Amino acid sequence: MKVSAVAKIPEHVIEDVRNQSDIVDVISEYMQLTKRGRNWFGLCPFHGEQTPSFSVSVDKQIYRCFGCGAGGNAITFVMDIEGITFPEAVVKLGERAGIAIDSSELSITPVKQVSAEETRMLEAHEFAASFFHHLLINTEDGEAALHYLHERGFSDEMIKEYQIGYALPNWEALVILLERQGFDLAEMAVGGLVIARDDGSYFDRFRERIMFPLRNDTGKVVGFSGRVLPTSDEEAKYLNSPDSPIFYKSEVLYNLDRARPSIRKARRVILMEGFMDVLAAAKAGVTNAVATMGTSLTDQHCHKLKRLAEQITICYDGDQAGLEATKRAAVLLQQKKLAVEVAILPDSLDPDDYITKYGTAAFVEQIIERPQAYLAFVKYAARKGKNFAYENDILQYIHEVLAVLAKGSSPMERDLYIRQLAQETNISQEAIYADYQKLARDAEQTATEVKAVPNFTPPATKITSSGDVAERIILAHMLADATVVYDVRTGENTNAPFLRDAYNAVFVHLLAFYEKNAPDYQRFLMQLDEGELRKIVVEAATFDTNEDRRQEEVADSLRCLRKERIKWELEEVKQASVEAERMQDFAQTIELAKQYVALQKQLREL
Repeated sequence: MKVSAVAKIPEHVIEDVRNQSDIVDVISEYMQLTKRGRNWFGLCPFHGEQTPSFSVSVDKQIYRCFGCGAGGNAITFVMDIEGITFPEAVVKLGERAGIAIDSSELSITPVKQVSAEETRMLEAHEFAASFFHHLLINTEDGEAALHYLHERGFSDEMIKEYQIGYALPNWEALVILLERQGFDLAEMAVGGLVIARDDGSYFDRFRERIMFPLRNDTGKVVGFSGRVLPTSDEEAKYLNSPDSPIFYKSEVLYNLDRARPSIRKARRVILMEGFMDVLAAAKAGVTNAVATMGTSLTDQHCHKLKRLAEQITICYDGDQAGLEATKRAAVLLQQKKLAVEVAILPDSLDPDDYITKYGTAAFVEQIIERPQAYLAFVKYAARKGKNFAYENDILQYIHEVLAVLAKGSSPMERDLYIRQLAQETNISQEAIYADYQKLARDAEQTATEVKAVPNFTPPATKITSSGDVAERIILAHMLADATVVYDVRTGENTNAPFLRDAYNAVFVHLLAFYEKNAPDYQRFLMQLDEGELRKIVVEAATFDTNEDRRQEEVADSLRCLRKERIKWELEEVKQASVEAERMQDFAQTIELAKQYVALQKQLREL
C-alpha cells in the first residue's frame, strides 16, 4: 500500500516499527556489512568508494558515512536508498516486521489506490510495448527501423534494454490487437494509445514510427514517444503520448527508474533536455542521466531530484533555445536549494551530435566531467551575443552578472567575478563594486521571504576547526538535554546561536520538537526531511561529549563561537575600512577604526 507524504501514522506505530527494525538487519538487506569491534562497516551505497567508511552502530541504531556524511536510522536509510517518503518507509518496514499499517490506522486517507481503469491502461501499455518491440526485432516490417537505429549507434543490447520498438503504418493494427485482448477502446483513448473518430470507431495514435517507451518512477510503461523514419512524410519528428490518468509530463523524468542506483552512488544527476539525449549519453556510459518530457523543468521534477541527489549538472543543447532553457532550469534549481553546475555543449550541438562528431570519450571527459559552476555559466550566458565594441552591451553584461551575484554569493565569489568583470571590460573594480552594493541593497529590501537569520553568518570557508567542533559539542548536548536548548535560547543570538545556517535550521527544528517531545534523537531524525540536516544531527549524536561536564562544555563552546563571530566582524570592519579609505570617506574611516578597537577589546576579554 502506498501512503501519501503527508500521511500521519500514529506515534506508537512508528515506535513499534522503529523498535522492531534492527538497523544492521535492515541495511544488510541492501549491502554487505562486516563487523569490526562494536560497529559494522561497509562500502557506502550513497557514493563511490574503495575503502569502507560506512559505519553502523548497533548501540545507537544509527548509521554514518565518514566519507560523504550520510547518516540516519533504519527508517531514514530506507527513505534515502529507495527514494521514498517517510510514511512509505514506515509502511515498508512495518510489513517487514509484521506490523500491519492499513487505512484504519492513518489519520488521513492513504493515496488513492490505482483504479481498475488505470490498471488496465498500464497493462495495455505494457502489451503495446511488447508488441512494438517484437515488430522491430522479429519482423520484416521493422527492418528499416532497426537498420536506422544501428546506424545511429544503438546496439542490440541497448534496444532490448530500453524495449525500443516500431509501430506499423497501418491505421488500426494496435486497435485490433487491443480489442482482441479485451481492452475497452474508449479507455485506451483516454490512456492515449488510440484516438476516437467522430463515427465512434478508433485508430492508432502511433503509425510508422520508432517507438520509445516512457516509464514512471517504478518502471511501468505509461506512455510512448514515436520518432518518424527518415523516409516518412509525417511532419512531426516526434509524437508523444498526451497527458492521461497514468502519464503527466510535468512529473515524469525519463530514465529515472534505471538511473536511480547510479544517481545515489554518485549523488549527482545529469539533467538533459530530451529522452534521446539520455539515450545518447547512455551510449557513452553515462548512466545517471534523466530528462524532462517535452516540458520545462517543474517543481515536481525538482522535488524528485532533491530526494536523490546533491548535485545537478544541466546538459542541454548548445543552441540559443537550449541556453535559455538552461538559464530557466538553473534559476529554479537554485531556488530549490540544489547545487547547480552546467555542462556546456559547443557549436549549437546536442549530445548526440557532439558524440557523433567527437566521440564518447570526449563527451564524458570534456563535457560531463568538466562542467562550469553556476556563476561561471551566468557570465557565459550573459556574454553570449554581446559586442564589447558597444558601450550598451558592456553595461548590460555587467548588470546581468551583478544582478545574480547580488541575490546570493559568497565574498570570495563576489571578489573573483568582480575582478574578472573588470579585466574583461576595462572598467574599474571600484566602479563595478559600487554597482554591486546598490543591487545587493535593492535585493535585500525587496526580499519577500521572512527568514530568521543570525546576527552574523560567515561563509562555510570561514568556519575554523575550533568553531566546527564547538557547534557539534553544543548540538550534541542539545540532543541529549532539552534544557541546553532553552538555556542557549535565552543567551546571545537567541534566534540563531550557531555560526552556520544549517546548524541554526536544526536548532529551530529542535525547538519545535521539544514543544511536544522529550529528548530522543532517533525520533527527531525522522522529522527532518532534508538529508543535509540529518547528517548534522548524526554527526552530533555520534560525537564524544561528557554529560557530567555538560554545563562547562556548552559554556566553553559558546565562548568559542563568540570569538569566531568577533574575528569575522573584525575582518568585515577591516575590509570596510579599506573601502572607506579608497573612497576618501575619512569620517567613516575613523568610525570603523573605533569599532575595530572595541571588537579587539571584546576578543581579549573572552
